[in-house]
Amino acid sequence: MAVKSAGIRDVAELAGVSVTTVSHVLNDTPHTRVAEETRARVRHAAKTLGYGPNRAAQALRTNRSGLIGLLSEEIATTPHAGRIILGAQDAAREHDLTLVIINTERESSGHSHRDDVQALLDRQVDAVLYATMYHRQVSLPPNLQALPAVLIDSTDRAGIVPAVVPDEVGGAIAAVTHLVESGHTRIGFLNNDDDVPATHGRFEGYRQVLDAHGISFDATLVSTAPSETLPGYELAREMLGRRDRPTALFCYNDRMAMGAYRAATELGLSIPDDLSIVGFDNQELIAANLFPGLTTVALPHYEMGVWAVETLVRLLHGEGEYKLLADKPTLLDCPLVVRGSVARPTAH
Repeated sequence: MAVKSAGIRDVAELAGVSVTTVSHVLNDTPHTRVAEETRARVRHAAKTLGYGPNRAAQALRTNRSGLIGLLSEEIATTPHAGRIILGAQDAAREHDLTLVIINTERESSGHSHRDDVQALLDRQVDAVLYATMYHRQVSLPPNLQALPAVLIDSTDRAGIVPAVVPDEVGGAIAAVTHLVESGHTRIGFLNNDDDVPATHGRFEGYRQVLDAHGISFDATLVSTAPSETLPGYELAREMLGRRDRPTALFCYNDRMAMGAYRAATELGLSIPDDLSIVGFDNQELIAANLFPGLTTVALPHYEMGVWAVETLVRLLHGEGEYKLLADKPTLLDCPLVVRGSVARPTAH
């Protein structure tokens, strides 16, 4: 005997709402005011009963496909930033939406993103996420303006598309404050020299902490190198070989910190007894596998993916002001991840 499948009335009864409310929530009906707690209850009831709207009928009725395009600038092939996709995917699933992902190259490689955006438009996506591999400014293809869009880990040079980015300054403040609170006052900074927001933001955070604690800035304790090589080893070897070496290093990223570990070992310095090190990015393949484990700052990749989808959903429901969101990028916290690479300084 066939088991009767659940219907919309069953979902409404289980969720304790009207059939109309269930329809609005599961069909993403625009311009309807349904509390987020109620939406969550309806989705949970539908999932429990195995009920879902007919996508084809839904598309005809609402003129919505239930698809969100994700233009991934190389992040789909990069485990480090791949959590952006995971966060976006989880958030999309919560709203019964599907991601359509196109992995593309940077436009500096000669590749045009216009065709990639058009491919998403041809698939009738309702909105577009544009995610870059690292925090920077981008020039967007004109056809991206055809639909609501949100940038992830980048900002729009024209300032017309909402964006979510890491709080680079705040992350650096967390890292350097941790060193100062551990007793360090002579803190070296191994920085990148590219003209990107992370370079400037992390340096600004470093300076702010020194100023806030009355520690004089010493330009000789700041060394830079291009991102193409990121020679943390060479920079650290030179800085740590001085008689007045720092007792701690703040590194632009975890790869630089890994080079600093090697330099410290060659100079006979023990981490963290002789030298404390803090990185940035929380690349777990590096940070968790160094010995001792590297204290570092985590980039909010997963959280940026979630925020971007949630924002697109609100915009599609008419619940957000697009221009207001585009005026200034949203900053997400970069939390400190404490492992074993920081201790109080010893005399040397």
